[in-house]
Amino acid sequence: MSLKRRDFIKSTVATVTFADIAAASLLERDERDKYQKVDDAFNHKVLKREFFNSPVIIKSIKLLRYDDNFICQVRSNDGAEGLAVSNNDQMKSLYPICLLRVRPFFIGKDARDLESLLDKVYVYKSNYKLQSLALWIPVATIEFAILDMLGKIAGKSIGELIGEIYNHKINVYQANNFRGKSAQESISLIRKNVEETNARALKIKIGGRMSADYDDPPGRTEKLIPLVRETFGSDMTIYADSNGSYTVNEAIRIGRILEEYKIGFYEEPVPFDWYEETKIVADTLDIQIAGGEQEASMHNFRWLIGNKALQIVQPDMFYFGGMIRSMKIAQMAHAARIRCIPHISGSGLGYLYMMHFVSAIPNAGPYHEFKGFSKNIPLTCPTSSLSSDDGIITVPSGPGLGIEIDPDFIHKHKPVSC
Repeated sequence: MSLKRRDFIKSTVATVTFADIAAASLLERDERDKYQKVDDAFNHKVLKREFFNSPVIIKSIKLLRYDDNFICQVRSNDGAEGLAVSNNDQMKSLYPICLLRVRPFFIGKDARDLESLLDKVYVYKSNYKLQSLALWIPVATIEFAILDMLGKIAGKSIGELIGEIYNHKINVYQANNFRGKSAQESISLIRKNVEETNARALKIKIGGRMSADYDDPPGRTEKLIPLVRETFGSDMTIYADSNGSYTVNEAIRIGRILEEYKIGFYEEPVPFDWYEETKIVADTLDIQIAGGEQEASMHNFRWLIGNKALQIVQPDMFYFGGMIRSMKIAQMAHAARIRCIPHISGSGLGYLYMMHFVSAIPNAGPYHEFKGFSKNIPLTCPTSSLSSDDGIITVPSGPGLGIEIDPDFIHKHKPVSC
């Protein structure tokens, strides 16, 4: 090889390498800029430790069961107590994880450190291998009980412990799930639900749920969308949830129909862990894309928010590991000018936890999911009727969760063991 050719090759390689480095540097800077505000919001502390001047050492954590109802009871060395009702539908399967992999970590810890403890329990006994409902529902159950205890000690509602109070009242949307029924049958049942609460917003289920474009029954969705708008008129806010029913092309086709009938948001148009595909749908359509109910990863939420793959984030406080972790998502979304409309787990006191969470976020959506309160848990609430008044529910303002569960009902519960 001649000297000139060797010099040319070296020069070309050097030029390409420099160009590649320059391009990579620009890409890295763009990535940093995209996430800067989101990351700054993530780093903002949630739990207001300043309410507590002295340690609150967790002495005991008990999981109590009566039939299929699970109550978590937390007590401090000083005798303070907090209670939480778990996601009962899931805890029937998950209580061994709660007792063996989560509870031992919190015993003896200072409850004021709860925010950092949530990071540490993730790696305790390699719990990260259990990420998703298996880990985070037990963690959330214990967190709720600790927050209830801390709220009672400080004389503050749970919302006040984790943020400022922005929303004393919550407008609800009436949720329903009538897949498997015809569009006309669904409308009759939806109308009955709406009449019970006088809600000014509702959400319909479309598609077949994680069904690869199958409709349940076939043809239902394309009949239901115009029918629900015709039935409830232009003043009703309507949302649609496909529960990941569609591939990208079909999600976009259905999305166009939703846009035609002015549907407010489109939830999980593709399977929940199709992150890039979710962004494609969001970039293609004008309707707001909502999601996050199934998400268990803080970092994945960061990607979804930073890349504008979602216009509405929907963390579920049980599925995502509690209010503090969910508040981190709301903070990141707020920094990106994205609304937060959390999903709620239907059993136990899920709706109450959602209400306290929504009370403390500045970027709450206009309406929030309502599935009704559990009739199986006798309780009183001095600051709220816990019922819908023309589609509006007052958030409890008492200490902790702001309710009192009937002591006789609690006494029926017996400690769970493995």
